[in-house]
Amino acid sequence: MRILILLISIAAAASATIPAAAQTYPSKPIRMIVAVQPGGNLDMVGRAVAQGLSERLGHPVIVENRPGANTIIGTSFVAKSAPDGYTIMMVSPSFVVAPVMQAAPYDPLKDFTGVSLVGTLPQVLVVHPSVPAKSVKELIAFAKARPDELICVTSGNGSGSHTALELFKRQAKIRMMRVAFNGDAQATIQLLGGHASVKFDNFTTSIPHVNSGRLRALGVTTAKRSALLPGVPAISETLPGYESSIFNGVAIPAATPKDIVTRLQTEITRWAQVPENRARFAQQGVELVGSTSDQFNALIRAESGRLSTLIKEAGITEQ
Repeated sequence: MRILILLISIAAAASATIPAAAQTYPSKPIRMIVAVQPGGNLDMVGRAVAQGLSERLGHPVIVENRPGANTIIGTSFVAKSAPDGYTIMMVSPSFVVAPVMQAAPYDPLKDFTGVSLVGTLPQVLVVHPSVPAKSVKELIAFAKARPDELICVTSGNGSGSHTALELFKRQAKIRMMRVAFNGDAQATIQLLGGHASVKFDNFTTSIPHVNSGRLRALGVTTAKRSALLPGVPAISETLPGYESSIFNGVAIPAATPKDIVTRLQTEITRWAQVPENRARFAQQGVELVGSTSDQFNALIRAESGRLSTLIKEAGITEQ
C-alpha cells in the first residue's frame, strides 16, 4: 500500500509540472485582431490562418477588424489584453513602423512576442504603359532627367508601398512625386486610369493587370527573382542590395505562457506547410513560411531596426 501511495504521489507531482494552461488550452473561442480594414492582404491571410487554427484547435478563432491610427488602435487593444492566449493578432511591417512615426502606448519589441511568421509578400514595381521606361535602369534614367515629373502612388505613410518607394529613391538617388491614398486599391485605380505613373504594388493586385497589358512590371522587390514572375528581374539586379518585402505573422502579448505560444506556433506552422495551402496562396502572391517564435522575434527586431532607420532618414511622419 505504501508503495502504491508513493507511486501515486510521484505521478501527481509529475503531472503538476505540466503547466495548467497546456492541459486545458484552448477551452473557449480565440479572438484574432486584424488592425486594418477588411479586404486587404493582411486580412485575407489572417482569415485563412484563423480558419486553419479553428480546425486544428477545436475551438473557433474569430477575426475582429480594429483599424485606425495606422494600426495603433488594434495593436493597443491587444497590448492591453490578458496574456492568456485568447487574444492574438496578425502583424505586418506597420506593427513596428507606426510607433516610430507617432506616439503609441506600447513597445512592439517589449510588450509582444512573435508566435510565428506566416508568410512573406514580395512587391512589384509597375508603371503605366504610357511611361517610356522598359526596365528599372531606364526608369531611373528617366527620373534623373525629369525630377518630380513621375507621379508615384502609394497607400498611407509608412506602408509597405511607401517604404519600398523611399528605399528605391534613396538608393537610385532620384526624385519622384508621391501621392498617398487611404489604401492600395484607390492608388491602383489612379495608376490604371493613367493619372499616375508608378507604384510598388502587391503581386495579388498587379499580376492580373500585368498579364492583361494594363500595367508593365519592371522589377520585383525580393533579393532574387520570383517564381510567380520569372521573367521580371529583381530590382537588386540594377540596385545591388535592394530588398523590400512585406511580412505577415502572428503576435501575442509578451507575458503569455510559453506553452501556449508553442501550441499556437506549432499549429500555424503545420497549416503553412500544407501543400494545398501553399499552392493556393502562391497564386495570390503570398509565400507561406511558418517559423519558430524565436525566428519570428529575430525578424521583427531586424525589420524594426531597418525600417526605423529608413523612416527617420527619409523624414516620414504620420501626416
